Amino acid sequence: MRQVHSFAAGAWVPPRSGARSIASAITGDIIAEAGNDALDVQGMRAYARDVGGPALRGMTFHGRARMLKALALHLREHRQALYDLSFDTGATQADHLIDVDGGIGTMLVFASKGRREMPDAQVYLDGAPEQLGRAGQFHGQHICTPLQGVALHINAFNFPVWGMLEKVAPTLLAGVPAIVKPATATSYVTEACVRLMIESGYLPDGALQLVSGGVGDLLDHLDCQDVVTFTGSADTARTLRGNVNLLNNAVRFTAEQDSLNASVLGPDAEPGMPEFDLFVKEVQREMTAKAGQKCTAIRRIMVPEAQVDAVIEAIGARLENVTIGDPRAESTKMGALVSNNQKVDVLEKAIQIGTEAEHVFGDPENFSMADSKGAFLPPMLFHCADPDNARAVHDVEAFGPVSTVMPYRNLSHAADLLNRGKGSLVASIITRDGDVARQITMASAAFHGRLYFNNRDSMSEATGHGAPLPHMVHGGPGRAGGGEELGGIRAVKHYMQRTAVQGSPDILTAIGQRWLPGAAEATDKPHPFTRPFGDLVIGDTFNSASREVTLEDIETFAHFTGDTFYAHMDDAAAKANPFFPGRVAHGYLLLSFAAGLFVQPDPGPVLANTGLDNLRFMKPVEAGDSIKVRLTVKAKTPRNDAYGEVRWHVTLTNRDDEAVAEYELLTMNAH
Repeated sequence: MRQVHSFAAGAWVPPRSGARSIASAITGDIIAEAGNDALDVQGMRAYARDVGGPALRGMTFHGRARMLKALALHLREHRQALYDLSFDTGATQADHLIDVDGGIGTMLVFASKGRREMPDAQVYLDGAPEQLGRAGQFHGQHICTPLQGVALHINAFNFPVWGMLEKVAPTLLAGVPAIVKPATATSYVTEACVRLMIESGYLPDGALQLVSGGVGDLLDHLDCQDVVTFTGSADTARTLRGNVNLLNNAVRFTAEQDSLNASVLGPDAEPGMPEFDLFVKEVQREMTAKAGQKCTAIRRIMVPEAQVDAVIEAIGARLENVTIGDPRAESTKMGALVSNNQKVDVLEKAIQIGTEAEHVFGDPENFSMADSKGAFLPPMLFHCADPDNARAVHDVEAFGPVSTVMPYRNLSHAADLLNRGKGSLVASIITRDGDVARQITMASAAFHGRLYFNNRDSMSEATGHGAPLPHMVHGGPGRAGGGEELGGIRAVKHYMQRTAVQGSPDILTAIGQRWLPGAAEATDKPHPFTRPFGDLVIGDTFNSASREVTLEDIETFAHFTGDTFYAHMDDAAAKANPFFPGRVAHGYLLLSFAAGLFVQPDPGPVLANTGLDNLRFMKPVEAGDSIKVRLTVKAKTPRNDAYGEVRWHVTLTNRDDEAVAEYELLTMNAH
């Protein structure tokens, strides 16, 4: 009997009073117990707030990102232990790759995005600054800072590793400690993963805690600095969302819940086409991966009326080749449901669907594992001939290997059927017709968190209908819960407070560690290109000498580059243009001259110019005018032990000190 512990206030706590038994999905035998009614959940919250939170907030985003990477690599080294445990959840080795490897990969993506898209600082700047004063001495800036509470993650049974890591990664990157509460049925896998992370030594004390069992009265003690996330059934989400304390204190609550996801075969896809075969393959995979126990699995299959019989036959043929059995056997393609209770629930839901749809494949009384004591079921396919007058097929989710084929008359009808799911995580459309894709998007995007289009052009790289990626949002409106997870840095901001700060350029520069025009400049130091990354300070400025722009310069540049646009070569035509006073210098000629004015030519710490951002040409420069450059260190971002990125604010002005161009230059500078 495995004892599934909680990890509370730095100590492992075994199951005691109130513990629940956990059965193997394969055999039905009791293999573990979890739960402890005496667990001090309020003490866990205090420990997270008083110990974990300050430690995480003391790190920069880059420091937290490096921590996530180290944790992910540690888990990767020890993933076999998680595979071995996960078989008893009914999952196959292929399912482990989705859960264990998918969770580790998600953590690595957030680690990378934290280093690439967030500053090596403790304040995240959300958008560009706004000039609020006419003279430029009063600005506003949206910033994000970590909440000073705890994130309580209540997770579902189907992904005991990925379901935890996809929430924990952005939470820790934001600088917020987490308390994880996995579903009891698969909590032994989550516990093993948490043990690996704690034993790695990479997490500060209090950053991560685990509740194996119930959370007691913890919800009754949260406040505006805390976050609750939930993945599971709509009924449970409704109960949690209605907690009086959560409502009274406006505690952030996000849910990812029941969803009758759908897949549409485009009217341009017919038998014999790559799109038709792709559609059938995607449906079969989504029905059988994790035994259909995926929040993104295809529950409704929508096909043109003329293709219904062909689709049912093709899906059935693929399902016939799915070997059901002990997930530890290499030949097994689909394992068991998580428990016999879940099996009973799926069968009850299938009966409801069967009142409106014909059962066309999969007999739960007559298949290879029918006599097993484990939680095995065959894939079950239904056909609803009249989806317009059906209700259960659009309302009842059998959370297992169950799906229903239904016909549509035209694209408008297909979109209406899609939307009758009342909000879903994902809908897929297999089509090569751009007009079909656009019409479905305009008609149905508002009802879905993700639209997945695939065809012969993208199928070799596409990740699949049911694969939420850390780069893209995972969630959906209405029945799907109305929340969002993942989505890159968007997910990190769920655990931060967006605040508008207002003040002078110096004040905002100090807060955001990013130089704002009008803030103080240091001009009394050696040329910044001669100084290593570590010696540069935000606000360090170089002012160049002036250079006259001659007519010969303009013509030489035009003929050398081939850019003989009339505004540079024909005075009369240029004067007829409302933007130019006559012949003017090329904008890119000005950029080239600017580089010549500020570049220090000798070998030094500047290793490479990697690009420029936000280029604007603000005023034309005529022959005979002159330009000069102001080069200011705007921001610094370490990249590795050898070099870091410097973002320079560059302003070109004419002889009257009017700005003629502005941009941000990026260089890599040695430490």
